[in-house]
Amino acid sequence: MTDPLQQAPADGHVALKSARGRWILTATVLGSGMALLDSTVVNVALPFLGRDLDTDMAGLQWTINAYTLTLAGLILLGGSLGDRYGRRNVFVVGVVWFAVASALCGLSPSIEFLVGARALQGVGGALLTPGSLALIQAAFVRQDRPKAVGVWSGLGGVASAVGPLLGGWLVQTAGWRWAFLINVPVAAAIVVVTLRHVPESRNEQAAGRFDVLGSALAALALAGITYGLIQKGAAVPLIAGLALAAAFVVTQIRRSPNALVPVEIFRDRVFTAVNVVTLIMYAAMGVVFFLLVVQLQVVSGFSPIAAGLSMLPTTVLMLLLSARAGEVARRFGPRWPMTIGILVAGAGFLAMSTIGAGSSYAWHVLPSVFVFGLGLSAAVAPLTATVLATADERLAGTASGVNNAVARTGSLLAVAAVPPLVGLVGDAFQDPAAFDAGFRTAMLISAGMMVLAALITLTTIRTNVLATGD
Repeated sequence: MTDPLQQAPADGHVALKSARGRWILTATVLGSGMALLDSTVVNVALPFLGRDLDTDMAGLQWTINAYTLTLAGLILLGGSLGDRYGRRNVFVVGVVWFAVASALCGLSPSIEFLVGARALQGVGGALLTPGSLALIQAAFVRQDRPKAVGVWSGLGGVASAVGPLLGGWLVQTAGWRWAFLINVPVAAAIVVVTLRHVPESRNEQAAGRFDVLGSALAALALAGITYGLIQKGAAVPLIAGLALAAAFVVTQIRRSPNALVPVEIFRDRVFTAVNVVTLIMYAAMGVVFFLLVVQLQVVSGFSPIAAGLSMLPTTVLMLLLSARAGEVARRFGPRWPMTIGILVAGAGFLAMSTIGAGSSYAWHVLPSVFVFGLGLSAAVAPLTATVLATADERLAGTASGVNNAVARTGSLLAVAAVPPLVGLVGDAFQDPAAFDAGFRTAMLISAGMMVLAALITLTTIRTNVLATGD
């Protein structure tokens, strides 16, 4: 008798409502959700692991940035490996890699060991993240793909909401190490479901050489620049990182069409502009997500669970309003939804600058994160849709990967640069007065970055690239 879980339409694709379709969606959501969950869980644990491992602000920055660094530098290569060697194979390797690295993080005896393990986690994330969406695109029948992607996105938002709460609960009840160790059983479940229910797929037309040189230059450039920004007086790594970044650009131009980032994709002026906006927006948000939960615990006296819950309204608003924002942008163009949304999100950051000692959640935190959530809900869906709409259809996957890498790079560089700029160095996270002063200035800088992003949006997106038939 034929196993109903293995039944599929004649073309080999799977219906979303089938049992196998639900299992495929489960595996991909859990995989991407685990990587997303980890980033939000760790933020809540920072004050505790900082004290336990006797580190300073630079150590906390590297705890976040080591992961983002390898993820941003290798995510495009991870997508290419999946296309060539099988998306399911690479996804499973990424999940196992991520789990092993998570265990190393949880067992870390020192901050140096933890930073190295976080970098390894980022490699696993770079292998599994692009594969989760590619598996959906390859597995489901065409008419079910938009809905499957919508469910994937929505449940990913739930993961980002649960992350801080789970992190706060784990830190408060079991200790910060379980913020990492929790990934091990989750990864085991993902591997079992994937191997049992997810079909293999690959790009049979994939040809040419991998741009290993481009990947290496990108990762090393980001590492040099990040180190130079975090470590005081480290001019040589900063200069070396900038030089490697220039070399990366040159190699991408010369190695086309086998480049990691095809230069032709930037010929569209709107695509380029939207990626600049993405870089600035996510730089501002990276600073906020890094500092806010620490501010709430160190200065405002919130418990880890309360601090973890602080951003929940933003996620709820994203789930409720993002689809509507995308439809508004399709009908009227992305220019104004993005511009207004980015400015409103910036106003939320401005309001966050008032959060300090004695602040209450209802009067200080909730209004600011609510305003931020409204703005983000208006801006993100039109931004993502515009990125895909302005790229050639055959480069849609590359366009999405580039935008993802740009977003993570913006966050990486801002988390490296802004804290030292505002005086958050040394043991500042253990000094409420010093941290409070730096936090307020950082929120003002983040609000300013959002104003700049809105101005770029207003002046560069002049046509409705999302209109049907355009």
